[in-house]
Amino acid sequence: MSDIEEQEKQTKQKQKEANENFIKLADIFIAQANAECENADHQLVNASLLYASARFSSFITASMSETKESFEENVDGAIEFYTEEFNKMLKEHMKQYGSVFDKK
Repeated sequence: MSDIEEQEKQTKQKQKEANENFIKLADIFIAQANAECENADHQLVNASLLYASARFSSFITASMSETKESFEENVDGAIEFYTEEFNKMLKEHMKQYGSVFDKK
């Protein structure tokens, strides 16, 4: 196996592990939200998750900026990025849940 092929293999393995960790972490948040729904209205839990995501995304954007000016320059791009990612994920999950109705 050439060095390039070995590098590609390692890159694919790292991506696979990252994807698995991503799903595991998301599942932890979902399990916690489901547990919270036992004691709180599910719409409140959902709104709290959205709020937490917005707050954490703002924190990440700020923490990646070295100055206030840099932060302010990146705000619009960050909002666009997070919004697009959320839209893609939401559309995909809506399709998945919509297919449940086809099986009834």
